[in-house]
Amino acid sequence: MKITNMSQDTQPLGGHDGPYDAPVEIHGFALQPDWIDYNGHMNVGYYGVAFDMAFERLLVDHLGLGEPQVAAMGQGPYVLQSHMQFLREVTPDMTIHFRFRLLDADQKRGHYFGQMVSMPDEKVCATQEVLFMNVSHETGRSAPYPDWAVRRLARMVSDHKALPLAPEIGQPIGIRRKESG
Repeated sequence: MKITNMSQDTQPLGGHDGPYDAPVEIHGFALQPDWIDYNGHMNVGYYGVAFDMAFERLLVDHLGLGEPQVAAMGQGPYVLQSHMQFLREVTPDMTIHFRFRLLDADQKRGHYFGQMVSMPDEKVCATQEVLFMNVSHETGRSAPYPDWAVRRLARMVSDHKALPLAPEIGQPIGIRRKESG
């Protein structure tokens, strides 16, 4: 892989400087037939695939990151942690879209919350909360984003700050038991 420029003063690779919709909505997704399992709904593994495809569109179309960043700079986002909650079945007759909110970001990392939403009823089918990090493909270690990307990430966090917190954000995983007494 040819790395053209690793400096912090590279030019943006697409996207825009904001303002960013709050939340950012990503449309144009069709369920693939092989995503449907023997229960007649979307298989659990494909929720992650769908969220990943939608997040890549946010990265490329709005922030100028993702695949163009890897091709031009030899660095890109790696997911460090992901937590999904499944709230409603997704069936083959449904159309879905996504809403994303950037909760936090710094020089190397970002924290987002996404919702998979059915159309036309606008019900949330699943949520995903993710911590991601910019990683150099040359070293395999974290790398700072270029300055323009840091500014865009900070702008998106700021533009999304006024959104109400969804109850699924920051939820622990575990068996909830009623206390007897």
